[in-house]
Amino acid sequence: MDELIDIVNENGLVTGNTALKSEIHNKGYYHNTAHVWLYTNSGEILLAQRSYKKAICPGMWDVSVAGHVDAGESIEEAAIRETLEELSLTLTEADLNKIGVFKCFQSYTTGIQDNEFHHTYIAKLNQPLHTLTPQPEEVEALQLVTIDTFKTRLQNSESNDYFVPSNRAYYKQILSAIQENV
Repeated sequence: MDELIDIVNENGLVTGNTALKSEIHNKGYYHNTAHVWLYTNSGEILLAQRSYKKAICPGMWDVSVAGHVDAGESIEEAAIRETLEELSLTLTEADLNKIGVFKCFQSYTTGIQDNEFHHTYIAKLNQPLHTLTPQPEEVEALQLVTIDTFKTRLQNSESNDYFVPSNRAYYKQILSAIQENV
């Protein structure tokens, strides 16, 4: 789907201009995304395997929920909408704990220039994994992993073809935030 997205400047501030997602990625415009990392009371982290249909990093394990912020939409609205779309899970703004905004500026061999500000939240997953319904266009599979498993897979992420290798520093910050909240 070619969504209409707000263009932001190099500091992440909305410029008042919009473009279709395809144009944003083609021209490398800065834009916002919402990321939601879900975790359980027992310290398990929900990972989503990116659909094999995705243009960027298909089949890799990554954030529980991620998506572009639509034009005119707040970051929180996008986080809640994307969680419902990708997992059929309803969250409220009160469920979201914002842990930061992370710059992710990368170019891919597919021609995509992805200059994103990841507005990142953590939230407790209060229902069993089997009750979630992944959106097939976005999510291939879901799994809960322990903090120790996350650490081990992250430690070997340069060569294990599991996590998106370029996101290693980002994943470390996520792990730290979740550990502080478990």
